[in-house]
Amino acid sequence: MDFYINDEKIDITLEEEKTVGDVLKSFEITCEENETAVIGIKINGTQITAESFDGYAEKELDDSMKFEFSIVTKQNIKDAFKNLAELFIKLSEKMQTISVELQSGKAKEANESILALADSINEFCHVATLATLFQDYTEVKIEDKPFSEFFRDFSPVLSDFESALKNNDTVSVGDLAEYEICPRLISIAKALEGLA
Repeated sequence: MDFYINDEKIDITLEEEKTVGDVLKSFEITCEENETAVIGIKINGTQITAESFDGYAEKELDDSMKFEFSIVTKQNIKDAFKNLAELFIKLSEKMQTISVELQSGKAKEANESILALADSINEFCHVATLATLFQDYTEVKIEDKPFSEFFRDFSPVLSDFESALKNNDTVSVGDLAEYEICPRLISIAKALEGLA
């Protein structure tokens, strides 16, 4: 039997485990003890979903099986939050200069900042979702609002920003970047600094 964690082969000695479910339960306990969460399981190359889990759990173990676990640690989350906090501070500074860049023929620089903003928000949402697997991060607040509420309020601003970009409305792009997006990025960064 072969075991992999995040694509790295590891040695595991089985004790009383007789079924796939026994192995998964043992692995889950070990993960909890080590502040780690499982985010994906493959058995013999097949992704195990919530729907297929029970069927696989009943299967008897055999020597030809290959288990692949994707995991995330609490430390991974802390590190990601720390990096994102620094990134959002830099982006907030760039948001303050977008208006000037657009009006002074530096559209390329402005566009790079806008792409970085979109990528960073996507990454933040991904990390925040993974963070909820750990008890310490289940009640993350930004500006005293739960994460979901903060982003529900932020989402229309981002939609307006996207519309202004599509319409080449440089005045609205600049205003939204400086007065709406920039303060929110600083708020996110402060919240993340408190979690890292």
